[in-house]
Amino acid sequence: MSEVIVDFDNSWKQGLEDFFAEFLELLFPEIYGLIDWDKPIESKEQELQQIIREGERGKQITDKLFKVSLKSEETVWIFIHTEVQNQEDTEFVERMWRYHYRLRDRYQERIINLAVLGDRRKSWRPSSYHYSFGGCEVVFKFPIVKLVDFEEEEKWKELEDSENPFAVFVMAHLRTLSTYGQLDERKAWKWTLVRRLFEKGYSREKIEKLFRLVDWLMALPEDLEQAWLTEVIEYQQEGQMPLLSHLEIWAKEEGRQEGRQEGRQEGRQEGLQQTVRVLQENITDLLESRFGSLNSEVQENIANLNDIPRLRFLFKQAITISSIEAFQQLLEEG
Repeated sequence: MSEVIVDFDNSWKQGLEDFFAEFLELLFPEIYGLIDWDKPIESKEQELQQIIREGERGKQITDKLFKVSLKSEETVWIFIHTEVQNQEDTEFVERMWRYHYRLRDRYQERIINLAVLGDRRKSWRPSSYHYSFGGCEVVFKFPIVKLVDFEEEEKWKELEDSENPFAVFVMAHLRTLSTYGQLDERKAWKWTLVRRLFEKGYSREKIEKLFRLVDWLMALPEDLEQAWLTEVIEYQQEGQMPLLSHLEIWAKEEGRQEGRQEGRQEGRQEGLQQTVRVLQENITDLLESRFGSLNSEVQENIANLNDIPRLRFLFKQAITISSIEAFQQLLEEG
């Protein structure tokens, strides 16, 4: 069975956006303990883009930047880089140093650099940048986490026992890598991890976010995706987990519930209309959660859409799009 393309970069960007605190608590507990979590957390996406040169923006680089308040009442910017390439990146440590001094120089704030190494090379653990010439020397060190270490039996058990929702995302990342070319096995792991979301008793909001992330990360070909989703829907119908609205969307759109409607055209049309309504609501809710209240023009454009493939496309775009202006441009392009 052929491999499918996995979008590690955007999956991680959204995962860090949705679960920043849980990410630090799980992987960088010392940094987590320094932060006053009662104070607001600011995502500094625009500021990060300003320090990335034009020539670097085309690269698949997973970077996030947050501004937090410490318990000491100081403020600090936390720069996070996730490295998931399997080929060695000779520019990695220099890039970590370069972004550090650019941020420091532009904003005059304290900067913490953190690196997550998500590749499978156990021996590749870059954690410092060193430059020396003509009596001038720079030594820059930064904390790293090597995700492949969690595949060891004891550490994997820690992930399984953890109540931290980001542990599920780390498990999904590792099992996506380990099942390259073994997509039946990936499907089995995807089902196991999704079922785990409900067994852990997370809130509905966390379940929906994690479901989306795991589904996004653990990409499957269409036939296996349909088989997996059928299992999830049947599990849902047995009353084992709360309703996830976008599961209903996919189920109705793909015709997985049409057999239960005894071929009644009226019921099918009603189901399609419900699908459109729920998709519209999901897009609106997602955009409002990311960018605040929407202007009337955007709301009206969404409300006027009834093409399900178009709505599905816009829903996926709403997850990662950089601004409401960019989303509005998508709507206008039609």
